Amino acid sequence: MDVLKAWFRRTFSDPQVVILGLILAGIILFFLGFGAMLWPVLASIVVAYLLEAGVALLERVGLPRVPSVLVVFLLFLASLVFLIFGLAPILSRQLTQLVTSLPTWVAQGQELVAELPRRYPQAFSEAQIKAVTDNMSAELATVGQQLLGWSLASVVNIAALIVLLVLIPVLVYFLLMDKDKLIAWFTGYLPSNRSLVSAIWADVERQIANYVRGKVLEILIVGAVSYVTFIVLGLQYAALLAVVVGFSVLIPYVGAFSATVPVALVAFFQFGWGWEFGSVIIAYTIIQILDGNVLVPLIFSEAVNLHPIAIIVAILIFGGLWGFWGVFFAIPLATVVNAVLEAWPRHHHPEEAPAAASAVEAGDGEAPQSTSDA
Repeated sequence: MDVLKAWFRRTFSDPQVVILGLILAGIILFFLGFGAMLWPVLASIVVAYLLEAGVALLERVGLPRVPSVLVVFLLFLASLVFLIFGLAPILSRQLTQLVTSLPTWVAQGQELVAELPRRYPQAFSEAQIKAVTDNMSAELATVGQQLLGWSLASVVNIAALIVLLVLIPVLVYFLLMDKDKLIAWFTGYLPSNRSLVSAIWADVERQIANYVRGKVLEILIVGAVSYVTFIVLGLQYAALLAVVVGFSVLIPYVGAFSATVPVALVAFFQFGWGWEFGSVIIAYTIIQILDGNVLVPLIFSEAVNLHPIAIIVAILIFGGLWGFWGVFFAIPLATVVNAVLEAWPRHHHPEEAPAAASAVEAGDGEAPQSTSDA
């Protein structure tokens, strides 16, 4: 107990640490309490943060802030219209076709599984195969019920989506236009003596900017290259699979493997075993290799120095708390945690001080002697 009291007294005797702790506690409580309700605002902040790079570029060219915001915002609206009226109908149509093809694929899979006892009687029994096929049928029925429930609630989902499609652009516009006013209003409630918080944020902001903007660019490039590749190879559901492959880069180590499953299944049931199937797998593997070894080092100017275990734990924790946005920001949030831990004051134990002092004195005593010898 005395050790805990001593640590608490040493750590929180610094006002900067107290301010940092209070700000972190307030942010955590805010997101835990209101994150689910205010996610459209958070999404708008993310979009505005991405578009701010374009606004800053136009300002460096010499265009004033207001025209720069209008140009970037109009480009954002044009992209949003393309996504809604160009890409979304294609994805919806291909998803419907994919769901319609599922029973046929399941039947083909059951036939392949049923051949295993005859081909490999020592490894598979009839009872095992029957249990597998029954489970496949049960899972297919569950998926069908879920899709039916989703379709019944589609009217409500579409109404909520329309509201978001109006609300988010409005929020993005005002976040871009009144950026300085909003920052001044927010910082006005913070203590003036916050140098530790400012130092941490200055370090973290560079990494977050590099990661978020780079990750969006990586999603677009990987998705576009995958779409063109799948079209050239004649793979069905090319747009839908390209979106899956593009967003798979959000989850390091696991995303690439997860996206391999739908790509391989579609290629197998469309082409069967043969060169066409092999060419799809080879092309997909090349895309993943180029992404990991060429595109990522080229886009991300600053490496995120986090251990793979820390990245996976961050994805599990923040993804469980906030879903998609938690997964998207898992690495930046882990970077923030790491920066706070690195900047957190460390105090030596009392018994270490004499040893350190003696080492310094020994070093200071040696310096004049070496100078005189010279």
